[in-house]
Amino acid sequence: MGIGYGASDEQLEKQIGCVKYTLFCFNIVAWMISTALFALTVWLRAEPGFNDWLRILEAQSFYIGVYVLIAISIIMMAVSFLGCLSALMENTLALFVFVGTQIFGFVGTVAGSAILLQYSTINSSLQPLLNVTLRKFVSTSEYTYSNYVLTMIQENIGCCGASGPWDYLDLHQPLPSSCRDTVSGNAFFSGCVDELTWFFEGKTSWIVGLAMTMAMMNVICGVMSFILVQAVKKEEEQASNYRR
Repeated sequence: MGIGYGASDEQLEKQIGCVKYTLFCFNIVAWMISTALFALTVWLRAEPGFNDWLRILEAQSFYIGVYVLIAISIIMMAVSFLGCLSALMENTLALFVFVGTQIFGFVGTVAGSAILLQYSTINSSLQPLLNVTLRKFVSTSEYTYSNYVLTMIQENIGCCGASGPWDYLDLHQPLPSSCRDTVSGNAFFSGCVDELTWFFEGKTSWIVGLAMTMAMMNVICGVMSFILVQAVKKEEEQASNYRR
């Protein structure tokens, strides 16, 4: 019986070591992902030209999801060190706290990504905001500022009006030269709402992809931590029985 118990105890110890060091490595990867997410979100928020476009278009609600992901990435960078320490120390209380932070991180990351997508994709809350702002500029296109904004957007992106060149007709405004292709002379068919949304979507796709990767790491680290807790508890029970 003593020999059998010793072999079982040794096997459990090897399993704990395997889970512990695998969890440690996953936490290092999670730290790198959260650092990359932090860098990308801060870069997007601080990019001067992009910030100016959002301010002009009155669409700064786009940044809500960015702020959420910045906060979550900072928390997850700190939490990754907690995960490394709790795994190496095999401390059940610290591991339970770590599992809780992984649940929080998963919920926060998914929520931040959902909010960001809600203000950066086709058929999202961003498009009505852009539509109102652009139609306002079209209706006042005889004024210098409105004409400047429309020219900047339409020439750089290759679009016309909010939903198309007919916006100018509906609002009784002349079709500007910035609405026409410089080569063919034909008016751009696509509206600026869709074109701008695709532009914003391209900016956020990498960030959302990285955030979803971090959410997946939260799930993996949380599950592995729970497995390690159960293994450590089993080892403690075996040690207690052995002393009896």
